[in-house]
Amino acid sequence: MDILKEIIEHKKTEVTERKSLYPTKLLEQSIYFGSRTVSLKKYVQREDKSGIIAEFKRQSPSKGIINAHASVERTSIGYMQSGASALSVLTDSKYFGGKNEGLTTARKFNFCPILRKDFTVDEYQIVEAKSIGADAVLLIAAALEPNQVGELAEFAKSLGLETLLEVHSKEELDRSINSNIDCVGVNNRNLKTFEVSIDISIELAEHIPSEFVKISESGISTPETVVGLEKVGYQGFLMGERFMQSARPQKSCAEFIERIKELNGHHA
Repeated sequence: MDILKEIIEHKKTEVTERKSLYPTKLLEQSIYFGSRTVSLKKYVQREDKSGIIAEFKRQSPSKGIINAHASVERTSIGYMQSGASALSVLTDSKYFGGKNEGLTTARKFNFCPILRKDFTVDEYQIVEAKSIGADAVLLIAAALEPNQVGELAEFAKSLGLETLLEVHSKEELDRSINSNIDCVGVNNRNLKTFEVSIDISIELAEHIPSEFVKISESGISTPETVVGLEKVGYQGFLMGERFMQSARPQKSCAEFIERIKELNGHHA
């Protein structure tokens, strides 16, 4: 069974349920709904930051439980103090052990862009993302028709949210890219087989038009890999597992970013 298909099917049911429990009108009353968002695209390109989008992720379908006990508050603050450019918080509960409240907690303690990492299939989830304090949403090309990607990206923009389009092949990229997308993320993990290969990012780099910020996702385990990806034009690096496997993810993140600086010749 294709795990992505299974997740998307479940997500559709979940959204229908949430719509009746928390109507859009209710979500729009959130204090975050009217507040200004922080640009993921701008932060990832900032010279004083590392380009690392540090992710808070408790578990995953491929790895099972990664870190059941880390505190969102401590970890997210620590990530930002380490020099991360942005945060990513998984909010899917069934497959990733995440919660909307986790993102809201991260929002309360950090002034930086926060990506809501979830499986967006409906405009309702974009309203929800804004209401919990997110600045950007993920759109997965493999899970959506090209016209859906276009409509969801346009809707996100109307709420002041940015979009990260996740692709896994040139075909997905060509089919789904549109002018309302802000960042393009290349997922190095094959969602069907779970195999990881950085070569996917390297192959696709030259095919992503220059007006989009390029982000490499998944399977980045060494600072050397980051430096190599920077050379082919990547500005953002979405990393969770590598940090979350540690008892103190923020410390693992700080050491990783320090090493990138050394490799790039910036001594702290």
